[in-house]
Amino acid sequence: MDLGLTGKVALVTGGGRDIGREIAARLAAEGATVAVNYSRSKAEAEATVAAIREAGGQASAFQADVADHDAVTAMIAAIVRDLGGLDVLVNNAGFLESRLFLDTKPQEWRRQIDVGLYGVLNCCHAAAPRMVQRGGGRIVNIVGDSARVGQPRLSITAASRGGVISLAKTLARELGRSNITVNTLALGYVETAHSDQAWLSANREKILAFYPIRRLGQAADVAPFVAYLASAHAGWVTGQTISVSGGYTTTG
Repeated sequence: MDLGLTGKVALVTGGGRDIGREIAARLAAEGATVAVNYSRSKAEAEATVAAIREAGGQASAFQADVADHDAVTAMIAAIVRDLGGLDVLVNNAGFLESRLFLDTKPQEWRRQIDVGLYGVLNCCHAAAPRMVQRGGGRIVNIVGDSARVGQPRLSITAASRGGVISLAKTLARELGRSNITVNTLALGYVETAHSDQAWLSANREKILAFYPIRRLGQAADVAPFVAYLASAHAGWVTGQTISVSGGYTTTG
């Protein structure tokens, strides 16, 4: 099925590694020109760009800390200048620290909220006017399902993710008149190259007990949903939170 992404420009935040890399590759394979955002992982972002180009796609790397509104605004201006516009925003960048809430200190909350919530606010605030000028667009947010059902040791990141879900519902109402859709994918545990393999080996069976489909997610389970929501075929889907979690939320 042709998703109609040829000629579109897509920004994937945190696009250099893991889920972001798979999303960037999938969008490029569907014909989009992809802006691969990174904050500190320049080498990984450049490797992602190189892999996309080697496969025949179009991509470029752009640096910005999504928690910095000025940096995000400058990045999106550069994307529009260099790539010709912006049609799709995938808010994938995140930051979490796993710790029981009562063991945390207030100064430790800031980075998780700055990246997880303010990062999405900043990117949407800078990108949406560009989409309005283009006559439409797609915004897809990536969060963990802890935002919907809660999860021990993830209180702060779950709170920031919950804010993203609420923001998406409101933006869907505000931006719909400009033909911009806003949706959120809520993920279960997705195993990546940067997962803690020692911890997973010790706890895998306990984790899998929460999943009706008895396996952890893979980045390739996520990317097709993003591509669909970015496409013309999803033009009447907005304000939705879609669980891609192997059934995790059925137990929540």
